[in-house]
Amino acid sequence: MSSSIGRKDQNVLCTKSGNRCAMPDCRKELVAEGNDKDRSSLVAQMAHIKGEKPGSARYDAGMADADRNKHENLILVCPSCHKKIDDQPNTYTVEKLVEIKQSHEQWIIESTRNEMTNITFAELGVVTKYLMSGQATTGDSLTLITPRDKIKKNGLSQTAEQLILMGMTQVKQVGSFIEKSPDIEFADRLRQGFVAEYSRLRNTERISGDDLFNAMHNYASGQSTDFKQRAAGLAVLVYLFEKCEVFEK
Repeated sequence: MSSSIGRKDQNVLCTKSGNRCAMPDCRKELVAEGNDKDRSSLVAQMAHIKGEKPGSARYDAGMADADRNKHENLILVCPSCHKKIDDQPNTYTVEKLVEIKQSHEQWIIESTRNEMTNITFAELGVVTKYLMSGQATTGDSLTLITPRDKIKKNGLSQTAEQLILMGMTQVKQVGSFIEKSPDIEFADRLRQGFVAEYSRLRNTERISGDDLFNAMHNYASGQSTDFKQRAAGLAVLVYLFEKCEVFEK
């Protein structure tokens, strides 16, 4: 991935793409699973919809240079698909790539939705184990408000609201999973991990709104490309959102 693309834009793009190649005839998983010694790695390329430099595919001289490496002008693909779209710019026009990107992001949402009712304690165990594997620190204390007021307070779009409503269908199961944990500090450590990541994204990465919500969803899912695990991660995130442990009060 290009070093000229800022970390914030990389995170937003990867999160909304579900860490999968956006090309509809590919959709290859782009995460190399980690192990006890190394973390997971994103094996992907961020292709420019409008070319980055003169002479590159789909270059638009009228585009502001500051916008060329923004996530809005990027599409996440595997190396093979990156070469294909740049070798065939008459087929993969700007308009076509924008359409492909939007369709892919909607497919990620719908695929997650379809797995929401299939979440079990097994998936919740996977995501919470990942979430509590790092060093967590306590964050700000957040007070209770209604989810709809909180959605408005945090500038979340209708798309994010739909995801939240989707996750709320499994909030009771998340609560039951946490209550049945033999570890009496489980809930507190889970909360601390979320608050720490939320604070890092908001204060260090300077992410807000839908981009922040999507980044937290990616974090909650362990950057997984498995839709059942992404659904479980969303359910945990929304459980804490509803409890007002994360996002602005």
